Amino acid sequence: MRIEYTPWPAELAEQYRAKGYWQDKPLTSILSEQLNTNSQGIAVADGQRQLSYAELNTYSDNLAGYLNQQGLQQGDTAIVQLPNCLEFYITYFALLKLGVAPVCALFNHQRTELQSYCEILQPKAMIVSSAHALFTDEQFTQALFNRFGCLNNIIIDHSKGNSELKQGYLNKHAFTAPDLNPEEVAFFQLSGGSTGTPKLIPRTHNDYLYSVVASKDICELDGDTRYLCALPAPHNFPLSSPGALGVFIAGGTVILASDPSPAVCFGLIEHYAITHTALVPPALQLWLQHAPASQHDLNSLQVIQVGGAKLSRSVAEQVTPVLGCQLQQVFGMAEGLVNYTRYNDDPELILTTQGRPISELDEIKIVDEHGQEVAQGESGRLMTRGPYTFRGYYKSPTHNASAFDDAGFYSSGDIVKQLPSGHLVVEGRDKDQINRGGEKIAAEEVENHLLGHEHIQQVAIVSMPDDTLGEKSCAFVVADQDIKLTTLILRKYLRQLGIADYKVPDKFKFVTQLPLTAVGKVDKKALRATFE
Repeated sequence: MRIEYTPWPAELAEQYRAKGYWQDKPLTSILSEQLNTNSQGIAVADGQRQLSYAELNTYSDNLAGYLNQQGLQQGDTAIVQLPNCLEFYITYFALLKLGVAPVCALFNHQRTELQSYCEILQPKAMIVSSAHALFTDEQFTQALFNRFGCLNNIIIDHSKGNSELKQGYLNKHAFTAPDLNPEEVAFFQLSGGSTGTPKLIPRTHNDYLYSVVASKDICELDGDTRYLCALPAPHNFPLSSPGALGVFIAGGTVILASDPSPAVCFGLIEHYAITHTALVPPALQLWLQHAPASQHDLNSLQVIQVGGAKLSRSVAEQVTPVLGCQLQQVFGMAEGLVNYTRYNDDPELILTTQGRPISELDEIKIVDEHGQEVAQGESGRLMTRGPYTFRGYYKSPTHNASAFDDAGFYSSGDIVKQLPSGHLVVEGRDKDQINRGGEKIAAEEVENHLLGHEHIQQVAIVSMPDDTLGEKSCAFVVADQDIKLTTLILRKYLRQLGIADYKVPDKFKFVTQLPLTAVGKVDKKALRATFE
């Protein structure tokens, strides 16, 4: 069974192959190609546990065989929600080998997000962790089985003791790998989401492998690379930019951290002689604050990548003096386009830009509100297409009609300007989205939840500036006059709905009316101006 997606036009696909970008190899080759020369090298470590490349390959084979026995087969879909642990990569490669396309949910996603993914994807299986509050008992799993007839199995990994998942990969299960078509969907990434819950982004073997290989080369990873995965492992940044997959291609080692805090990471840096890592700006700021007094040896660090939200120059300037390593700015999206500052860039570009695209065939247009291209150096809305930028969200024709122009250029919603060097400077968003320290919040989604409250008449959520996170969210609420609503009441209401904590507004303002534009829409620009 084939998973539907919007393919690249034939003439562009031919061009990408002619350039050698698309190699017509499956993503599973990332692992298999290490077996001949580096089978005993350590691929990944998690606390006291570690796996060689041979073990990662064997365990993912075993799990693929087990899942196949449970009824999963090529063309099916699955949902994976695991924390930063060895089991994430075992599961990821097992599903790829089986030809089952997963969506890897972030661990802070809750009931609302998981149900939405089930609704869109109609998965046959879910692989989750008992460390998540939703799966400490059978209440939520039973609700999922009752609601989604497509679900055959929910496999829960118990971090302590035995579990079905561990039985699946620790014991041998016969497995015959199907032929994988590199043109087809390998897995789904999640959009940042400017409206509603995140949309699903189909990534093919060809496009994603090119992105990872090219990123690995730009970032100069090799067999000596020790990469600290401190951000959530499924996120596009620590997975592929160049992330864990880039490290695996290079034959290096991925070290998993439970979170990006200095308390967790500094000891790992010293113990494993970490050379590379990736952070979002708020985490970097904590590292900069704690490093001078730290007793841990951080001298092995060579490169810290920073992305997910714009990095201020004042913070960027501290990286080399305080942490003694190279700063690399990264601006990318799960939909495709990734930009890097290069190590040999002029220092000014490294401090003040978010990098330039991976590929010479990454096409960039910067347009005004009418869709007309602006002059070089002027700000506008980013439009892009290329050999690893997708051509359409999964089962979302209405949204795709507005997200792409007639030539297939994707509108990312970012306001940028491009320098003569090709480097991009990110200046903001044109979509109704809040970037809370790298966590993307769709204002409309949270507004709709709040409008479900019986005593709320109107609500508008906007960003407000924050020195640490870049942006936080503020909800302006018009409530029934005879009802006394409070911040505590509304936060409790949202949490009971099961949305992720980071989406709960940081601040609530209760007002008697919302300002309107000339055409009668809520004037969010005026609301944001109240924070200036």
